[in-house]
Amino acid sequence: MRIEETPLPGAFVITPEPIADARGFFARTVDRAAFAARGLSADFVQASVSFNARAGTLRGLHFQRDPHGEDKLIRVTMGAIHDVIVDLREGSPTRGRWHALRLDAASRAALWVPKGFAHGFVTLVDDTEVLYQMTTPYVPGAAAGLRWDDPSLGIDWPVADPILSERDGTWPLLERSDRLP
Repeated sequence: MRIEETPLPGAFVITPEPIADARGFFARTVDRAAFAARGLSADFVQASVSFNARAGTLRGLHFQRDPHGEDKLIRVTMGAIHDVIVDLREGSPTRGRWHALRLDAASRAALWVPKGFAHGFVTLVDDTEVLYQMTTPYVPGAAAGLRWDDPSLGIDWPVADPILSERDGTWPLLERSDRLP
């Protein structure tokens, strides 16, 4: 398993290194010692699945406010997504910057999203399933988000008119949000 830092410090791409034979392959996706060596926790307390029937479905940009901030490990188990993270950490040199990458079932790569980041994705194909593993339980009252199309963020989404929930279409802009992590 490879653990590689993204351009936003604290966020990592975790890529399995399969050992293959005639049966298929075996690959490690989480390793407590390897995670700890990078300052990551493998103490997941909750896992959730998001199934998305149609390409162009956008979910995000979501986060939990402190003291309920959560680290997330995001992996696509079926289909493909354009995954986006935004650094919202107070005092971070990359605060307000975003990073995007493709995650898909074929690569089996995962994205580590640390506390203090917003996360969102748009599906690239129909019937896409995303697995979330979290280090902190979901607390409805701490749930928050930012507008996916916030002009101050300038995120380059691969869709112009995504399928959105009402909530995701009405999150505040970053400059108007007083409820960051």
